[in-house]
Order: sequence, then structure tokens, then C-alpha cells
Amino acid sequence: MHPILIKLGPITIYTYGFFIAAAILLGLAITSIEAKKKGLNNQLVSELGFYLVLGALIGARIFFVIISWDYFLKHPLEIFMFWKGGLVFLGGAIGAALASIVFFKKFKQPFWPWVDSMAPGVAIGQAIGRIGCLCAGCCYGKPTSLPWAITFTNPDSLAPLFVPLHPTQIYHSLAGLTTFLILIFVKKKLKSGQLFGLLLILYAVFRFNIEFFRGDYRGTIGFLSATQVVAIVVFCLGIIIFWKRRAK
Repeated sequence: MHPILIKLGPITIYTYGFFIAAAILLGLAITSIEAKKKGLNNQLVSELGFYLVLGALIGARIFFVIISWDYFLKHPLEIFMFWKGGLVFLGGAIGAALASIVFFKKFKQPFWPWVDSMAPGVAIGQAIGRIGCLCAGCCYGKPTSLPWAITFTNPDSLAPLFVPLHPTQIYHSLAGLTTFLILIFVKKKLKSGQLFGLLLILYAVFRFNIEFFRGDYRGTIGFLSATQVVAIVVFCLGIIIFWKRRAK
């Protein structure tokens, strides 16, 4: 893969950072469209974007540093080099959720219409952002002999080199795209808040299953990875939201 997209003298643009930026911009654009359809003040999307991006980056990086603490203990300055790769989506989701609560309270905005507006953008953002993971070599899969295995050879890659691996980054990207299409297809049939609940359900199901093919260490709780345990919690939360909002 190609961890570095462009290098001109002292200026280096990392492919990971490029796709993360693209994911954020596309996600916010879709959120703006959905917010306008719901009669929300879509002029606030830029403000919302600031809160979400800041919260997501901090949360995602903190989680990654925690699970890779042995490495960062030896390379402390790299803790802040998130553009090179190394963000945990679940950590980002938690950080973004906390930041959005601050946003809704500060600007006195209705919670459920906004999170429904954000749901498709979050899904497609994951689909785009995971391409950055593929280019950087993070979030890599376990060794496999399957015909669609991917082998990393770039020495700057974060994945093991010269070993055929499950392309888990592509699995994640396809999961995000599938989730986006489902949300767009059913959004008019659901009540306020249900679309957000469905986003949590679909994300948790896809993430739980893809975890079985992941090769990078993310901590374990019993026979499950720490991420799978969190995915179970997210799934239950999504079911509760979807069911309770059904009666509204």
C-alpha cells in the first residue's frame, strides 16, 4: 500500500490523513443535507463538525494509545502523530458522542433529529476512512490463504510485511457502505431516533464479526476481544433506542 500520498521536500501528506479528511467532509455534507430535510438549522453543521471532529480524534487516539501503550511508551512523541495512522473507531464514536452532547446543550438543539441526520454521514464516513486504514496498513487482518488476501510490502506500513492477510480494512469499508445504503433506503419508514438506533445495531453486528478476522491486538476480555465486548454493548444500546423510539 501507500502510507505516504505526496512528499514534496519537507511537506508530507499521509494517505491516511487524506482519507480521514475526505471522510469527515463527505460525512458533514450528507449531515447538512439530511438536517435541512428535517427542518433543522443546517448552518450549524460546521459548528457541529468542529465538536465532532475534535471529540472523535481525541477519543479515537486515546483508545489507540491505550491498546498500544508498550509502543508509545518507547515513542512518546508519536502519540500526537495521528495522521500517520492509529485511530480506534469505537474510541472516536465515544468521543464524538460526548462532544455532540455538549453541542446540543450549548446551541439548544433537539437530540434525536440531529443524530438521525448524522447517521448516514457517519456510515459513509467509515467507508471512506477505512480506505485510509488500508493504505496505512493499520487495522490489519490475520494471515490467510484466501484468494483475496492482501500482502503489504511497503516498509512504512503498520501491517506485517510479506504475509498474506485478510483485508479487514476493506471488510470495514464495505460494512460502512452497506450500512449507509440500508439507512438511506429505510430512513423514511422510521420514527425519530430509530435511524440512529439502527446505525448502532448494524455497526455492532458488522464490527463484532469482522473482529474474528482482525490480526492487530486490541486487548481481550475472556475469549472475546475488548472491541467485541464494546460492540455487544453498542448493539444492546441500539436495540433499546430502536425499540423505545418506535413507540414515540
